Amino acid sequence: MRIHIATDHAGLEFSRTLQAHLTNAGHEVIDHGPVEYDALDDYPAFCINAALGVARDQAAGTKALGVVFGGSGNGEQIAANKVPGIRAALVWSMDTAILAREHNDANVISIGARQHTVEEAIRYIDAFIAEPFSGDERHVRRIAQLGEYETTGDIAGKGVDVAPASGTGAPTGA
Repeated sequence: MRIHIATDHAGLEFSRTLQAHLTNAGHEVIDHGPVEYDALDDYPAFCINAALGVARDQAAGTKALGVVFGGSGNGEQIAANKVPGIRAALVWSMDTAILAREHNDANVISIGARQHTVEEAIRYIDAFIAEPFSGDERHVRRIAQLGEYETTGDIAGKGVDVAPASGTGAPTGA
């Protein structure tokens, strides 16, 4: 499987260790940066590029997942989720790693490098990669609703407030 990796300075050592682990496990690793330590670097472009790589690969039929790191993992998850077709989950335990795939068919996970040991992160990532999506109808339905909102700005029949064209900011139906 192809694994896209990105981080910022806080996760650089994690990233290097993880890349070696994943390569040794037979995965093709694509590093989206950074390549050297810079305490002032910014994670958004790195993480967005990793998410774009996952989205492009999946659209082309290539099996791919992504892993992004940062101090807490929060900003990195937010950045990855800006890419259409990406479902990035913040992982902090074995359960969240497994459920991200099993229930949400997440294709990217984010881990806080300052919150976990490298060994913990490797266990979470290995579990995430190994866990298949359950395909249960309720999960498929919910993921489809997220995709519908992502492409149309609405979820038909579900009561999503849609901003009016007039720019007043009041929800339609108010």
